Amino acid sequence: MESLEYNAKSIHVLKGLEAVRRRPAMYIGDLGHRGLHHIAYEAVDNSIDEAMAGYCTEITVIINKDKSLTVIDDGRGIPVDIHPTQKKPALEVVMTMLHAGGKFDKGSYKVSGGLHGVGVSVTNALSEWMEVEVYRDGKIYRQRYEAGKKSSGVEEIGKSTRRGTKVRFLPDEKIFKEIEFDFETLAQRLMELAFLNKGLKITLKDERNGEKREFKYKGGISSFVKYLDHNRSPRHKGPVVFEKEKDMVYVEIGLQYNDSYTENIFSYVNNIKTIEGGTHLIGFKSALTKSLNSYGQKNNLLKNNKFSLGGEDTREGLTAVINIRVPDPQFEGQTKTKLGNSEVKGIVESVVNEKLGEFLEQNPPIAKNIIEKCLLATRAREAARKARELTRRKDALEGGGLPGKLADCSIKDPKLCELYLVEGDSAGGSAKQGRDRKYQAILPLRGKILNVEKAQMDRILGNESIRTIVTALGTGIGSDEFDRSRVRYGKVIIMADADIDGAHIKTLLLTFFFRHMRELIELGGIYIAKPPLYRIKKGSEEIYAYSEEDKDEALKRMGENGVMIQRYKGLGEMNPEQLWKTTMDPEKRTILQVTLEDAAKADRLFSTLMGDRVEPRREFIEKNAKYVKNLDV
Repeated sequence: MESLEYNAKSIHVLKGLEAVRRRPAMYIGDLGHRGLHHIAYEAVDNSIDEAMAGYCTEITVIINKDKSLTVIDDGRGIPVDIHPTQKKPALEVVMTMLHAGGKFDKGSYKVSGGLHGVGVSVTNALSEWMEVEVYRDGKIYRQRYEAGKKSSGVEEIGKSTRRGTKVRFLPDEKIFKEIEFDFETLAQRLMELAFLNKGLKITLKDERNGEKREFKYKGGISSFVKYLDHNRSPRHKGPVVFEKEKDMVYVEIGLQYNDSYTENIFSYVNNIKTIEGGTHLIGFKSALTKSLNSYGQKNNLLKNNKFSLGGEDTREGLTAVINIRVPDPQFEGQTKTKLGNSEVKGIVESVVNEKLGEFLEQNPPIAKNIIEKCLLATRAREAARKARELTRRKDALEGGGLPGKLADCSIKDPKLCELYLVEGDSAGGSAKQGRDRKYQAILPLRGKILNVEKAQMDRILGNESIRTIVTALGTGIGSDEFDRSRVRYGKVIIMADADIDGAHIKTLLLTFFFRHMRELIELGGIYIAKPPLYRIKKGSEEIYAYSEEDKDEALKRMGENGVMIQRYKGLGEMNPEQLWKTTMDPEKRTILQVTLEDAAKADRLFSTLMGDRVEPRREFIEKNAKYVKNLDV
């Protein structure tokens, strides 16, 4: 537990707050759904810091009917005494000044999370109003703010035996495109935080409809790994979990091998998702490979020790959660979520080598099972290598370059280029004729691609449709070969029919990108085209309707007499001009960007929909059938 000295002297100030309202996207990423929920997470992270320090056991988040959000914790309560240098109450300093807070004082918080230290003041700056109540020293204090500035002083309003902080805020409609918090979005992040902070109870309530959910996991990341592998069959009983603190860095790791063919590693630093990995992930991967090879060679499990397992072999069918706490994390990378602290690599390697080595020695049957799984992966990798060589040889014989079906664009700058993956040769033909050849490339796909959730790499590379996609994109495939810097198109747009078959093709393609080219999704490069459902014509007036609601609205406006309605069953029914006008013209088309708000949720969803187990898929369909609006059978 940290030092109890948490008062105004603990609050260190770096600089002011004005720029946040002027350029909010710089601080929260965007002003849409994601940015709105980021300011909620900042308010929650203040409470999570208290939990990590050992003072908070319970957090409650409430979506109020007036669209405001309340966050309550039972931590120490933000200090209210006068700050020694700012000469104003510490509560006001924390709430109205950027980079001000106890997290900059190592006596108050050894580690802290949040959006790299910007803190709850950003939430305040981007709110129409905020009210904070502090329960501390037997008293209740309150202060109100409007647009990030105080509208009242810190007032003592009563007595209480409670301890903690209550924050309530209303996002500013002048700043955000929407201010309606989404229950499921908040629930996913709160569940993740509960997994990462063992024993912490987090409750989410929705006053709009009475919905309530509680998250508390005594097993911590062991429970997290079980949640991730819910739809897979584990190869050994229970996740392997170990933890150790070394040189002020806390390392907690949970891992389990399953019957799948993909690796699922989720890494966190001080509760921040490190989407791009970093030194902690490098250290883990290196130590995992070394530990398994060392054990396999020592126990003659690797074909008389004539070869070593490769890194990819040791991670096939692995689900792992890496939870690190670092006193002074340095983040880098495109999304600022890549850990750069060089010392962490060695620390994680040391902990994994020691603890995993001990586990393998103490559990020979499990160790042997894991090595056998890795050996199967080795054989498949060797077959995949041969498949790659055959593909390259075939490409060389046929003139080297791109697949024959690809109609490429003329410019070469990836930032300006788009690749349409089109269902069927008929629609592909129309798209080729209707496109802008300068920057739009077309790759027709015949039939459904392989379900990669159930296939090893050699089978994946043996699938013609997947091979042509990989060749067209130019990135390579597999964790050892994939290189996003070689991607040939800034946008990859999936264009399929608006029916059941089209939905299945989209799901198969998204599964492929999620499992084998996830970085393209994370960098915002994957899109789904939205073709119209109807063409409505009356005289010279023509309208394309993209939903039943659009159709009803058009009919109401045009009247029903003399109206011709054409229901599109497939993209092939549109001529090149219509396809361009409705689905490919950047000025008029609707394309939906595929985002990855929560990788853990996406992993569970794909394993449910595309995995071997029938029961979870049936449960999912039964639960979500009520949300289906347009079913084309």
